[in-house]
Amino acid sequence: MTLVDMGIPTVRSGRPSLDGRPETPLLVDRFGRTARDLRVSITEKCSLRCTYCMPEEGLPAIPQEELLTAGEIVRLVTLAVRELGIREVRFTGGEPLMRRDLEEIVAGCHTAAPEIPLAMTSNGIGLRHRAAELAEAGLSRVNISLDTVDRAGFARLTRRDRLESALSGIRAAGAAGLAPVKVNAVLMRETLDGAPDLLRWCLDEGCELRFIEEMPLDADHEWARANMVTAAELLDVLGTRYRLTAAGREDPSAPAETWLVDGGPATVGIIASVTRKFCDTCDRTRLTADGMLRSCLFSDQEFDLRGVLRAGASDEDLAQLWRGAMWQKWAGHGIDAADFVPPERTMGAIGG
Repeated sequence: MTLVDMGIPTVRSGRPSLDGRPETPLLVDRFGRTARDLRVSITEKCSLRCTYCMPEEGLPAIPQEELLTAGEIVRLVTLAVRELGIREVRFTGGEPLMRRDLEEIVAGCHTAAPEIPLAMTSNGIGLRHRAAELAEAGLSRVNISLDTVDRAGFARLTRRDRLESALSGIRAAGAAGLAPVKVNAVLMRETLDGAPDLLRWCLDEGCELRFIEEMPLDADHEWARANMVTAAELLDVLGTRYRLTAAGREDPSAPAETWLVDGGPATVGIIASVTRKFCDTCDRTRLTADGMLRSCLFSDQEFDLRGVLRAGASDEDLAQLWRGAMWQKWAGHGIDAADFVPPERTMGAIGG
């Protein structure tokens, strides 16, 4: 099956077609999926330069006037919850903590939709100074990116010697009640041997660790399927120190498969995005920091929600654009296809 057969679209900014779409307010697509999980990137800036995400010099800056404002983010999140059936919201980046108005964004969304859990993906740098205020504003929990607890390895991978700041941020999140604190680790060849140590640290700290297969979203375009660490390899390495028992998924749309560690109750998760893809149960919709709608992490099809919003569109106009964008969602990422082409935007520019 080629990428054309799979329906990979091109970048565009017009209005998506609603032809053939059923009459429902929800974010359905042509393959029977319904998006209920919204990822909102709020900045392209980051305090680290992880090799699988950012170029060494960082991403090109988005002009301030092109970033969604706090008020615009709150309006769009409110619309997504009230009109489109979104049931979970996560703020991403870049690094969300680089926005000084993060607490304002969280508080506005929590006030508008207090029943919806608000999460954040962060690298934890500086979180110890803001965790309590974010919890008070209405943040429910955090996912912290941490690939190793080896200081030298952390510095090489992130190009910054900030391990202690990241670890203190994780502890501060737990102390502030942003639980469960989940730790996300991208599987890398250079950190594989340290995976059991990372799991031990998370078990001791009461964090839920999830390993993620590296995806072709790096800025340096060095990803190669032949070089990536697979879920199977990781299980072999963890199995040298722990007894792992497969426990499946918490729900069909959850990306992580879980394993009981030494009989439980503690678990470790693996998100095998490449070797055990879960596209057929994907329930996500994405909003970039500059206000573009993306139906899939790997699709370069985007729809300009910011432009329509600033042109004075009504909530119903915005909702219809969003519904149309998700109706165009394609079947899957197609990484296994011989002519697979990574998206133009990197992970840092899309939002995790």
